Amino acid sequence: MGAAMNLEQTALILIGYQNDYFASDGILHSVVEESSRITNILANTVHLLECLTPTPALLITTPIFFTPNHEELVDPIGILKTIKEVGAFQMGSPGSETIQELKPFEDRILEVPGKRGLNAFINTNLDEILKERNITNVVLAGAVTSICIDSTARFAHEKGYHVTILSDCTSARTVLEQGFYCDSIFPLYAEVMSHTALLSKLGLAVAV
Repeated sequence: MGAAMNLEQTALILIGYQNDYFASDGILHSVVEESSRITNILANTVHLLECLTPTPALLITTPIFFTPNHEELVDPIGILKTIKEVGAFQMGSPGSETIQELKPFEDRILEVPGKRGLNAFINTNLDEILKERNITNVVLAGAVTSICIDSTARFAHEKGYHVTILSDCTSARTVLEQGFYCDSIFPLYAEVMSHTALLSKLGLAVAV
C-alpha cells in the first residue's frame, strides 16, 4: 500500500455532502441512493471524521451553490443541465445545506466556497489553501464518484498532489459504476482504499 502518510501534509476534501444528494427528500437523492447504501458512505465518513478530528489533518468541504435561477449556468449540459432543470443546490434552500451527519464536525471543517461545476479546484481558492498548509496528500470523499470526485482527483493529480480516493466514502450513480471507477479508472492516477486502510496508513488506531 506504499509508504505511510504524514497527517500534517494530508487534507481530506469532502465533496457533495449536501441534502439534495443525501437527505431522503433531496432533489437528487435517487441519483446516489443505491450506491450510497452499498458503500455505507455516510456512516463510514462519520467514522473517518471522528478519527481525524483530533489530528493535524486538514478537513475541507467544498459545497456547490447556485442563485435561485441558476444564472451561473449558461447553456449547461449533462449533470449541470439537470441541476438547473430540477432546481437543485439553490443557495439558502434546505437542499443546499450540509447534511446533518456532518454538523457535529462543523467547527473542525474548513468550508471552501465557490464550486459551480465538476472540479472543486475551479472557481475556488482550494489550491492556494492546500499550498499554504504545505499539503502534499489529497484524500477525496463524497459524490458523485464518476463526476465531481473523478474531475477533482484528476486535477489534483495534474497539480502534483498525491491523490487517494476512498472506495467506501464515495457514491456513484449505480453500484456498477462505483465498482468500475474504483477498480479500473481511479488506479490509473490515484490510490484507492477504504477509510480504515487510510487510517492505518496515517498511523491511527482503527476502532469500529
